[in-house]
Amino acid sequence: MKTIQPANRLQTVSEYYFSGKLKEIADMNARGLNIVSLGVGSPDMPPSETAIETLCQSARKPDVHGYQPYVGIPELRRAFADWYKQWYNVELNPDTEIQPLIGSKEGILHISLAFLNSGDGVLVPNPGYPTYSSVSRLAEARLIYYDLKEENNWQPDFEALERLDLSNVKLMWVNYPNMPTGAQASIELFTKLVAFGRKHGILICHDNPYSFILNNRPLSILEIEGAKEICIELNSLSKSQNMPGWRMAMLASNPQFVEWILKVKSNVDSGQFKPMMLAAAQALQAPPSWYDEMNRLYGSRRKVAEEIIRALGCTFDPKQSGLFLWGKIPDRYKNSGELADEILYRAKVFIVPGFIFGSNGERYIRISLCCRNDRLQEALERIIKTTNTKIWN
Repeated sequence: MKTIQPANRLQTVSEYYFSGKLKEIADMNARGLNIVSLGVGSPDMPPSETAIETLCQSARKPDVHGYQPYVGIPELRRAFADWYKQWYNVELNPDTEIQPLIGSKEGILHISLAFLNSGDGVLVPNPGYPTYSSVSRLAEARLIYYDLKEENNWQPDFEALERLDLSNVKLMWVNYPNMPTGAQASIELFTKLVAFGRKHGILICHDNPYSFILNNRPLSILEIEGAKEICIELNSLSKSQNMPGWRMAMLASNPQFVEWILKVKSNVDSGQFKPMMLAAAQALQAPPSWYDEMNRLYGSRRKVAEEIIRALGCTFDPKQSGLFLWGKIPDRYKNSGELADEILYRAKVFIVPGFIFGSNGERYIRISLCCRNDRLQEALERIIKTTNTKIWN
């Protein structure tokens, strides 16, 4: 019998790092090793009580369990539009400029399939979210990595970008507040990105899930004049509303871009559960006090995470924001993987090596704040006991 072989595109990607690593950690926990995981950015706090109650009440109704519109329900689109107006001062037409998504990762795939032909160039940040690379490969695009470096505040070097052959580049991925580095967004940066995209006819795709986490001023690239003509922005309730498992996200752009993406999406899924969309619409109405309380908790965790970073002999930028803490490893380690493995197998604490985000992350580690204070404190004590490293003042 002729042997069945997978599609050639599978040779260009590997299993997502966390998929494999979390299997190993689950096995270690099954053996009673009690790993403290500071890895995945999955918020451990619940959504608002009103959102949960809306979900429960709606789910009991007999007429909400069928297929829903591919464009989402009007209540959710209006709630996203109101949210953008309130927090970003961006006007969006809820009928034509917003597309709800089953998570931002889905949106990354849909955008790529809607805009990229085989061989088209894609500018991908290094370091950056690994999905930008893997999805671009699945779309058979040509990856062109652009450097983000600490000495440039983890922002693109536009002079270096201008020296590249951009003739076949179709799309550029950007992400601020940045993951994994925590570098903050600015109107100046967004203005440069919009101008760069317009100059070269490059679609600027801004992934914006972290703007509410330990960040005083949420920003959107769509605040820049003319941005809708050349930009798509992804946003998510996973982090801002503690809904990672709900898979509630959206993208916003001009009506033509949204229409093209819908052509892909409508052939891939059959909509979202209506009670969840109603609950998400309720969550988007959260008052400022909701975000204040969430950030109070993250702020207290961040203090312990900073102690962990110091205990490891790492350095970090105190101005970084978002759901993680990004630290530079000491010279005594060959790379971030060596440090991460040492801490996992000796201290039984899982931290993420920066190399998984690209070569420019080789000398860095990332710690998630999605962990209770008592477990963070336990991780700190284990690391101090294991490494005998004095905490810096």
